[in-house]
Amino acid sequence: MIAITVQAADFDPGHEIPQLQADRTDVGGIAIFTGQVRDTGDKPLGYMHLEHYPGMTEASLQQTAEQAMQRWPLIDIRIVHRIGDLLPGDQIVFVGVSSAHREAAFNACEFMMDHLKTHAPFWKKEYYRDGSTKWIEAKNTDQQRNERWNRHY
Repeated sequence: MIAITVQAADFDPGHEIPQLQADRTDVGGIAIFTGQVRDTGDKPLGYMHLEHYPGMTEASLQQTAEQAMQRWPLIDIRIVHRIGDLLPGDQIVFVGVSSAHREAAFNACEFMMDHLKTHAPFWKKEYYRDGSTKWIEAKNTDQQRNERWNRHY
């Protein structure tokens, strides 16, 4: 099963993780990633604003999850991504995967995060305490991490 949520509200990883097991006895491993807004240190960050296209964003995340399901023997996938104004330290994303085996769960979780960072239609703008702003784009290292999945699988 795949569950995708895009929301402004915070999420509770402690609530999301049990959903990946859901009383199933064939789950052998659960891999999760939670990301948070960080202050890069260049300038003091006031907050980050995330925008998305409703419908298009969920479809993109669904497609990424389906690709992971095709590559690895997975049981469940949960993706929660926040939008709106987020402060440094706020949670921004949860990606969780359950599988019979840990290797599939680890690989799928990493694949989805790499793909999300480079392909998901989110737009991020940082607002600094000094009043300046900057749009954030995927880094070259994010692109390189994502490209490796094309070589390995």
